[in-house]
Amino acid sequence: MSETAGRTITVAAVLCGVCSVMVAGAVVMLKPKQDFNRDLDFKKNILKSAGLLSDGADINAIYAQNVTSGVIDVSTGGFVEGIDATKYSQSKADKDAALVENIPADKDPANIKRRAKYQQVFIIKKDGALDQVVLHVYGKGLWSTMKGFLSVDKDGNTIRGFNYYAHGETPGLGGEVDNPKWISQWAGKKLFDDSGEYRPKTKVLKGSVNPQDPNAAYQIDGLSGATLTSVGIEGTFKYWIGEEGYGKFLAKLRNGEIQ
Repeated sequence: MSETAGRTITVAAVLCGVCSVMVAGAVVMLKPKQDFNRDLDFKKNILKSAGLLSDGADINAIYAQNVTSGVIDVSTGGFVEGIDATKYSQSKADKDAALVENIPADKDPANIKRRAKYQQVFIIKKDGALDQVVLHVYGKGLWSTMKGFLSVDKDGNTIRGFNYYAHGETPGLGGEVDNPKWISQWAGKKLFDDSGEYRPKTKVLKGSVNPQDPNAAYQIDGLSGATLTSVGIEGTFKYWIGEEGYGKFLAKLRNGEIQ
C-alpha cells in the first residue's frame, strides 16, 4: 500500500469516527426534547378524543387538571393494585413476554395477534365527578396498524369522541380516518344495545348512515374506496369493546362501579 493510500484511509477513518461521535452526541442531546414532544403529543390526542383540546391551549395544564390514569386487568375489568399508573409504560408492557397474551384467531377481529393483559385507561372528571374514560385501541387496516383513542361517557355506552393518532393508510382513501368531518360523526354514537351483552353493535357501513334506520345510533359512514380500512375499523371496535378487550371494564362503568 502506498503512503498516499494509507493517509487517505487514515483520514477517512478519522472523519468517520468524528461523524459517529457527533451523531451519537446529537441523539443523546435531543432525546429529552424528543421524549417531551412524544409525551405532549400523547396527551394532546387523549384530550382531543375527550373534546378538551382547543387551539393554543396549554396541553400539560389541561391534562393535569382533568386526567388521571389507572391500569386494568382486561380479564376482570378491574384496576390492578400495586402499579403506579403515572409511571406505567404501555409500549413496554406490550413487549413484555410476561404480560403479553396471544389471541386466538377466531377471537381477533382486530387482527393484532397479541396484547398485554394489563391496559392503561384514562379517567376524566368534571367538578370532581367521573365524566368519561379514554381507552387506547388499535387494529389492522389495509396497510398499517391504526392506533387511536376512544372516549366513552360515564354511562359506559355513549361515544364522546374518537380519533386516530397513527396509521399508514392510503391518502385520500383509508387515510380519511384523519378527516375532521368523518371523525365528528362518532360523538353520540352507541356501543351496546340494552341486552347487557358484551358484544358491541358499532358498524362501519359501505355507504352513508340512514338517520331513519333503527340501528343508526350504532352506525358510522364508511370510507369511500377504502373497504378494507373500514373493515379494520369495525374489527378494532369488535375486539376492544368486546369481552376480550375493555368489555368487562365498560360493564363495570355501566354498573357504576368505576368512580
